[in-house]
Amino acid sequence: MEWRQILYFIEVARHEHVTEAAHRLHVAQSAVSRQINLLEAELGVSLFTREGRNVQLTSIGRVFLDYAERAVAEIEQGIEKIEEYLNPEKGMIRLGFATSLSAHTLPIALSQFREQYPGIRFQLYQASQSSLIEQVEKGKLDIVFCAPVPKEHNNVDGRIFYREQFYAILPTTHPMSEQNFLRLDQLRDELFVGFHQGHVLHEYFIKTCEQIGFQPKLSFEGEDIETIKSLVASGFGVAILPENALLNLSLDLVKIPLVDPELYRSVGVVIPKRRELGPSESLLLMFLESFYQRLSRFGE
Repeated sequence: MEWRQILYFIEVARHEHVTEAAHRLHVAQSAVSRQINLLEAELGVSLFTREGRNVQLTSIGRVFLDYAERAVAEIEQGIEKIEEYLNPEKGMIRLGFATSLSAHTLPIALSQFREQYPGIRFQLYQASQSSLIEQVEKGKLDIVFCAPVPKEHNNVDGRIFYREQFYAILPTTHPMSEQNFLRLDQLRDELFVGFHQGHVLHEYFIKTCEQIGFQPKLSFEGEDIETIKSLVASGFGVAILPENALLNLSLDLVKIPLVDPELYRSVGVVIPKRRELGPSESLLLMFLESFYQRLSRFGE
């Protein structure tokens, strides 16, 4: 089985037309047909049904296409990594962001990194934290920015950059809106506007409430922080949100520090535990660690 046979097969499968595939591959139509015939003969199955130059994948052809595309993607990624090792400042970084994150400093850090390393490209993804960590485990992502950072995990390592405080968010018309601080227990009879079940912040909030002896009542469960703040302002309940989510807080809302307990979460990245980062990813990791160290000293 030859490499070009796989490439020709994928191109024909995508267009379901031999002539179109040949045009895109810049080879003769007869050459494409011959390589497909050789591939089918070696596999012992028909990958296409044919009607002139129009073709359609057979059921086993669709199965083989999935494996062929994954194999080509892996090889192409391997070639990228070799090029990256030869020139670390010309690599590709696959970076994930958890939807639970509201780190206004991260775009600043990435902007400064790109100024320093303009040849490094990014593929950016956003999803739930659990989904992104799974992609790191599978080798589909290199680094994931998340909060909280997992303390113990079989397949990923966590690097904490800073801790972020949680605040109670109340409408200005609320009876407790003028207090300097609040105990979480003082809010036990309130309705809460919060994150949906399965969201990392939902689990943290529910667990904390249960530890101090009450089960919170939720009037809304979602994942968009701006929607949560708008619902609090409209009187649907109160919320517990991380500090970075509270920039440019509207005038009809107040944020009040929580005590007894004080609530914090760790913010940082996860990286694969069982494989080394490539040179470009290592450059980014070192840059982020240095950036947040400088930021911490500035804050102090």
